[in-house]
Amino acid sequence: MTNHDKLDAWIDAHFDEEVRFLQQLVRVPTDTPPGNNAPHAERTAELLQGFGFEAEKHPVPAAEVQARGLQSITNLVVRRRYGEGRTIALNAHGDVVPPGDGWQHDPYGAQIEDGFLYGRAAAVSKSDFASFTFAVRALESLQAPLAGSVELHFTYDEEFGGELGPGWLLRNGITRPDLLVAAGFSYEVVVAHNGCLQMEVTVQGDMSHAAIPDSGTDALQGAVHILQALYRLNAQYLQVRSNVPGISHPYLNVGWIAGGTNTNVVPGKVQFKLDRRMIPEEDPAEVEAALRSTIEQAARSFDPPRGGKGIRVEVRRLLLARAMVPLAGNRPLVEALQRNAQAVFGETVPAVGTPLYTDVRLYTEAGIPGVIYGAGPRSVRESNAKRADERLALEDLRRATQVIARTLLDLLAK
Repeated sequence: MTNHDKLDAWIDAHFDEEVRFLQQLVRVPTDTPPGNNAPHAERTAELLQGFGFEAEKHPVPAAEVQARGLQSITNLVVRRRYGEGRTIALNAHGDVVPPGDGWQHDPYGAQIEDGFLYGRAAAVSKSDFASFTFAVRALESLQAPLAGSVELHFTYDEEFGGELGPGWLLRNGITRPDLLVAAGFSYEVVVAHNGCLQMEVTVQGDMSHAAIPDSGTDALQGAVHILQALYRLNAQYLQVRSNVPGISHPYLNVGWIAGGTNTNVVPGKVQFKLDRRMIPEEDPAEVEAALRSTIEQAARSFDPPRGGKGIRVEVRRLLLARAMVPLAGNRPLVEALQRNAQAVFGETVPAVGTPLYTDVRLYTEAGIPGVIYGAGPRSVRESNAKRADERLALEDLRRATQVIARTLLDLLAK
């Protein structure tokens, strides 16, 4: 047997244990919001201890966490040193959006049915807590001479941008790996992704009685006028094309809106939050300036009903996540993952971009070459990520674990 064969065999022999490990992680909720993630980190550290892995616990100060609208974050770092050489970090995030409605399975039951494990974060990305952990265990089972180190980074701020997850670890000098593999899906190696700008727009009018609407200014009508101007931008964005395979064009979405006080009151205040995805070729400062200009022009052109005053608008940036761009040093990772995925999955696994945004950009912004690869299907839609009945094909988990273990061996073997 080759060493690759031995890795595959160890993972096959311990796969039931890997699945049980993932089930225990899924059963501890990490809904964000509210973002009380420290209990999951404690449970993860406890389970890792059972494998002989000592997890460093790095709690983010409460004031920083609460300023971001979250409750608690403890990031975990596991360091496995084998000798002199480069350090490869494996990063996955434990925080996840709340389950929402429409589930046919318990979101935190981690039920297995027809070869799938169901649960919130089963696919994105607690699955890669399991794949990364068991890939490292398989690697160490060989007792082969290695040069370098592996670090597990299990963090808890991806849904809010990652600044208190990987960003916090990097800013505080807790880690500085040479290469990075971050949680992803099994059938592609992602080398680039979109950026994201999120903004909150507050439209202020003048509240009045619905029986005499002319005595006020309807903030909702003003907000609709601004929203129409924003949505018209999507037609223009179709003409802006990216050169990165897998990424098409920019787009804008408004995902949240609230306002008013009662049905018999002309609303005096309306707020909405927008999400603008940026292709890697775009300049974030120019994108934000253009959006602010569109909003301001729409506000000025709003014609209130007779007797009404104009609307007042406040725009606040919530998140600026820059695009992930490929760094030249990522080639060893890309080639090793593609080669091993071809061997394990029996098909070509392309290196592409994705329209998502992730906290991996924080590593590449720090000059650390990274890629996105892990356990999961061919698309986000297939996994039901951020939808009801999120699920993971267990065979994808098994084979992705084998690909990652083989890749670690290839990059660290003496």
